[in-house]
Amino acid sequence: MTESPMIMVGLMSGTSLDGMDAAVVRVRGPTSVELIGFAHRPYNGAERGRIEAVLLGGAIAETARLHVALAEWAADAVEVALELSHVRPDAVAAIAFPGQTLWHEPPTVTLQLGEPAVLAERFGVRVVHNFRARDVAAGGEGAPLVPMADALCFAAVDHARILLNIGGMANVTWVRRRAELDTVIAADTGPGVVVIDAVARLVDPSSRYDVDGRLALQGRVHPDVVAELLQHDFFAAPPPRSTGRELFGQEYAERLHRRLPGPDGVRTAVALTVESIARCCESHLPAAPELVAAGGGTHHPVLMQSLAERITPRNMQLMRFDDLFFSADAKEAVAFALLGWLTLHGQPGNIPGATGAAGPRVLGCVTPP
Repeated sequence: MTESPMIMVGLMSGTSLDGMDAAVVRVRGPTSVELIGFAHRPYNGAERGRIEAVLLGGAIAETARLHVALAEWAADAVEVALELSHVRPDAVAAIAFPGQTLWHEPPTVTLQLGEPAVLAERFGVRVVHNFRARDVAAGGEGAPLVPMADALCFAAVDHARILLNIGGMANVTWVRRRAELDTVIAADTGPGVVVIDAVARLVDPSSRYDVDGRLALQGRVHPDVVAELLQHDFFAAPPPRSTGRELFGQEYAERLHRRLPGPDGVRTAVALTVESIARCCESHLPAAPELVAAGGGTHHPVLMQSLAERITPRNMQLMRFDDLFFSADAKEAVAFALLGWLTLHGQPGNIPGATGAAGPRVLGCVTPP
């Protein structure tokens, strides 16, 4: 397929609640994306507190104000990314904005905040949004959605590959060969860093997360606790499946902290993430020679070392997305830029084999400039 290059901006704010990512991307077709520039706009303590307050059941007024504020923070990230890329807003075809997930309960509902009209007015461009809600309405899971980009752009051309994203939650995508969507298998594996970070904050309130894995290094794994946690029905469910803070949120972390106070709780949370990733691969995915990891969890050395050791018996090599493509921090924002492009081009309806397991059954909604 030959397409005229189109500049898209993709946004992402995940369940780790660390901030808003913006990627300026040149898309030449469904299998060709080029990262031009990237910016991360971190949430400060007060902003994160506003999100957490709504997650814990904030009033409708707080929720409505956060809906606008999230879009304003997204606009801040877009402005910086465009400036770094030397791209003018009028050169952008559209902004893809998935919003911040506040509640995820497929197949019934998924709710994201972030008013797309704010971005449309600020930059005078189309905004593609409601990716998750549209997918759930069509009978999909609403997450993970990055597997569509994994299959089209980041899979290997001559062998099977598993792509792993370790964000707040973790998800995997198995692709036989690049752009072969009919055999793709994708699923959330369970918690990524969300439980690790939450337990680390309970151990050391001065830290937002387990910096450089220091707390985990001081603790030890409690295998009996990991085994018990893995008895939850979610971990046995077949793909496609998705999860969120509704299951692996603050209350979950607090229960683990009460049971294992101190660094042992952090180290055991790391082991839960590693084991849930490995078991999902072993139980639900065909073999592949490599596991390519992206996401914030790749910055946690204990997690990455433990994962490398855990998958060694499967003869699978752990690789970093950065070493094959571009900064892994930008991957999800780039993926949503591609999903926005696909929306504008009426796909994935005309990409053979695109289903809820490989990505969204349908794509987003468009707000005009």
